[in-house]
Amino acid sequence: MQDGVIAWLRAAAVRVHEQAPALTALDQAIGDGDHGINLDRGFTAIVAMLDERPAPEDGTADATATADLLRQAGKTLISKVGGASGPLYGTAFLRGAGAVTGAGDDASPAAAFVAALEAAAGGISALGKSTEGEKTMLDALFPASRAARAALDGGGDLAAVTAAARDAAAEGAAATIPLLATKGRASYLGERSIGHQDPGATSATLLLTVLAETAAAGAAGSSAATA
Repeated sequence: MQDGVIAWLRAAAVRVHEQAPALTALDQAIGDGDHGINLDRGFTAIVAMLDERPAPEDGTADATATADLLRQAGKTLISKVGGASGPLYGTAFLRGAGAVTGAGDDASPAAAFVAALEAAAGGISALGKSTEGEKTMLDALFPASRAARAALDGGGDLAAVTAAARDAAAEGAAATIPLLATKGRASYLGERSIGHQDPGATSATLLLTVLAETAAAGAAGSSAATA
């Protein structure tokens, strides 16, 4: 599980860098105009953290190592990213780490992911005192967590569960376009916020998309190895 998270974080850093101008353009329309810049800075710092991070000691449980990795990523985002996205995404990683620890070593990767995603969305909601329908990243994350839970309950593996989360997040992000923002910087614009896709919901979808791709690649690799 830890290796998959590392692969996701590294791939996400590349995708965030590529999409930083587009994310910033979205934020220029209804926010501070720095979302892509800040997120790029944060994931660049995460890659640096990964490069310097010592390997877990022999005998360290996978869930423990994975939770520690997520915790370090969260602390990195909080310390390196300005604006609202650092604390919000940092909190998401920290809450996710706690959920992975709580799930334990017996949990499947799919179950651990669902628990982490639900905890991440809940953490952001609590920190921002916000919920769905307010034109924030939660409009992507809450639908994603519900879809992931439904896929898991239906017997889905990690690839299926992350794909379900990705698709629901994309639908949720698109659904922010006609919404009136009532939270965050965009709320200052009133009705002028209508007609723009929320940058936070967009970046959340981006991260879940890369995670789904990473999970699918891992599943394909496992199938090839056992063929």
